[in-house]
Amino acid sequence: MEKNWLIFVVIAALWTIPWKGVALWKSVKNDQKIWFWVLFLINSLALLEIIYIFFFADKKTAQDAENDSSDAISEKSIIYPKKFI
Repeated sequence: MEKNWLIFVVIAALWTIPWKGVALWKSVKNDQKIWFWVLFLINSLALLEIIYIFFFADKKTAQDAENDSSDAISEKSIIYPKKFI
């Protein structure tokens, strides 16, 4: 009987750890501290993590990603070297 529990625990851990890792990473990336601590402290066999990832994590559109990349390098942020005379 104890072997069945051990198998269940191993399967539950293998299922939960990747989901928890992705959810925690997304919450930190989106600067959502409350979600980070809730996800970190509550073990729900990945149900809470899956709900967060698919419904509450900030989803960026292709246009948002393009705007972010174009804002990162602007003409004002480029520092040109001084010319030697």
